[in-house]
Amino acid sequence: MTHLDKQISNAALDKISPQKELTQEQQQLVNRIKSFCIDHIRDSRHSVFTIYGDAGTGKSVILSHLFDELQLTSKTDNNSILYDTNNYFLVNHPEVLKVYKQIADQSPYLYKKNYQRPTSFINQLDKQQRSADITIIDEAHLLLSKPDHYNNFYYTNQLTEIIKRSKVVILVFDEHQVLRMKGFWTKARLNQLLQSYHHESYQLRHQFRMTASDELIQWFNDFTAGNLHSLPANACHNYDFRIFSDAEQMRKTIVKRNQEVQLSRMVSTSGYPSTLDGGLHYINEGQFKMPWDQYNYTATPWAEIPNTINEVGSIYTCQGFDLNYAGIIIGPPFILNPATNQLQINLDKYTDVEAFKRRKDITDPQEITTIEKTMVMNSLNVLFKRGIFGTYLYAHDNNLRGRLIELFAQIKK
Repeated sequence: MTHLDKQISNAALDKISPQKELTQEQQQLVNRIKSFCIDHIRDSRHSVFTIYGDAGTGKSVILSHLFDELQLTSKTDNNSILYDTNNYFLVNHPEVLKVYKQIADQSPYLYKKNYQRPTSFINQLDKQQRSADITIIDEAHLLLSKPDHYNNFYYTNQLTEIIKRSKVVILVFDEHQVLRMKGFWTKARLNQLLQSYHHESYQLRHQFRMTASDELIQWFNDFTAGNLHSLPANACHNYDFRIFSDAEQMRKTIVKRNQEVQLSRMVSTSGYPSTLDGGLHYINEGQFKMPWDQYNYTATPWAEIPNTINEVGSIYTCQGFDLNYAGIIIGPPFILNPATNQLQINLDKYTDVEAFKRRKDITDPQEITTIEKTMVMNSLNVLFKRGIFGTYLYAHDNNLRGRLIELFAQIKK
């Protein structure tokens, strides 16, 4: 039986629900962090527990279970030190926040008001002159690390401010998903910030989202590190991996997959016209022409809305979510130098102007260029890690597209 014959739950809600069964490792980690909270909830100094893990390693479902258990204890177990604690769950991603608010409807111990954006949390506690006991942060790599007055954040660093207002903080972090200069993080920068607090950590390694082989996932990682080499022989083993020479043909295949199992979408890196003016801006590649994703005013995640099969998703609608099949357009900034066979980034062709806004604490031009190129590669890595059952690729750059087609032909002989 293939996955096409199976009943597939496409709802993001089901995939990170506290009702979803955990593996032994995941449950042990939940138990360890809960014990961490018990041990440090009355400490005089703040305590932080960090979960490290790449996209698809199950970080969110662990946090969802943890928060559910903490809130159950807080509301029902008057013998616990965690009874009647004031706890929050934060995520700086509006689409992901929608899913967590849906989860609150599943349990009598979960309330939507406890799920917030970081800035709202900080400003609300300041206004009320209150503090939190335990604060959980999903997608902590999206936290602001500089002021952002447009979004009403006037301090220097969101994580610092969250820790100040919480006795215990639990966060998940993946430096390969850092996408904007105003939220620039590295693991080294995070560790330096956490030095003054009691801190423990755990590394998740098992890939849960994708049915791709470990070798293909490593090929994706190598690609976004700038190294393009031969595809693994098992790239298509139990996984629908393809390279397309025609973006429109890729779209038609995605539409077919969507008719079969839903939750299949076209997505793209930056590099095409895109302006936050409420209008439609199109991606054109030969016969292919589709608009970027539109702002989603509904409570439903972008990919779960049927009509978005007619849009191209971006990192801002896809990050943190599964797709059954992802048709990825590798845009104009990604170039293959035929002389060296090395991937290069043309920053002049990156059209996400919000990503590269300057900051006062990073001024060296060479460092800025390196960071910007890393974030462009990160954006592609995020898209590479979306497809559960299949990933399709099309590259704008002629040299890159040609080389990818050659590499694919080698494993299909």
